[in-house]
Amino acid sequence: MRKTLSLIVLAIVGVLAVVHFSTSALLSEETTRHDSRPVPEFSGISAWLNSPPLTMEGLRGKVVLVQFWTYSCINCLRTLPYVTRWHEQYKDKGLVVVGVHTPEFAFEKERANVETAIKRLGIHYPVAQDNQYRTWRAFGNQYWPATYLIDRSGAIVATQFGEGGYQQMESVIARLVGDRAPIAPTRDPDLSAVATPEMYLGSEKNDGAIVETQGAGRGEWSYALPDDVPPNRFALYGTWNVTDDRATSSADGDEIVLRFNAPKVNLVAGSLSPQTLSVIVDGTPLPPVTVDGSRLYSLYSGAGGEHVLRLKAKAGLSAYSFTFG
Repeated sequence: MRKTLSLIVLAIVGVLAVVHFSTSALLSEETTRHDSRPVPEFSGISAWLNSPPLTMEGLRGKVVLVQFWTYSCINCLRTLPYVTRWHEQYKDKGLVVVGVHTPEFAFEKERANVETAIKRLGIHYPVAQDNQYRTWRAFGNQYWPATYLIDRSGAIVATQFGEGGYQQMESVIARLVGDRAPIAPTRDPDLSAVATPEMYLGSEKNDGAIVETQGAGRGEWSYALPDDVPPNRFALYGTWNVTDDRATSSADGDEIVLRFNAPKVNLVAGSLSPQTLSVIVDGTPLPPVTVDGSRLYSLYSGAGGEHVLRLKAKAGLSAYSFTFG
């Protein structure tokens, strides 16, 4: 989850249930929120995909699930199998799922990129492009992903921030559409093995992720690798142009070295033209990764614990963030 929070609040038929969940072993803040208020309208939507324009007023009488997401967010991507299943299972019983795509990075504002993503991800429900964050602000939202469940009268009756709580949310959906509660239990994914937080390579959100001997300020810099990369840090090698939201390689052979503790590593990246990255983990070469388009790419999936990843790039690679799972 892109902002720390670890709860789900469900309020339905006057009964409040608070269920705590954790998106990873790193979460420590717990906030309780009872969200039962009139639903805001969709505002400032730049494009509707998979659907003509929708309004909350026009959806009155339906059960509506609104999920704020963005296509390069690993936390959002892990929720999609559940959300798409709910769409398929309950769409004929009165549920309307609306994905509000609110971008984190500039490339996520491009309609063609979002269209490609929803096709690749198998999303068939309506998606609203909230490029100006106007619907995000109308809901008072702060999180990727965030789910708001709205009853037939147009009131928000359940909210879920971050991953997890799928069984509880589906139970409320089923109740609202007049269906029986799900028989098969849905278990939340176990992310307890993830001990490294998300890392940004741009100057705006670097937050000390780069090694102390290397600067994280804006500009084009020549980097030399340190003797050692501490846990949960990365280092750059070669010439990189650092801007607010990314670091872009300036020459073939530029590298990133990352020490992490997790079973999976992903990189949000793009490139001026398609290029193949060399990936080495703990000294062992892995299958190369081809970057073609700006999105999230899987670099490593294997044993948990601490590892060292070495990524060799060509000129024009833009690296935005590392995420873990």
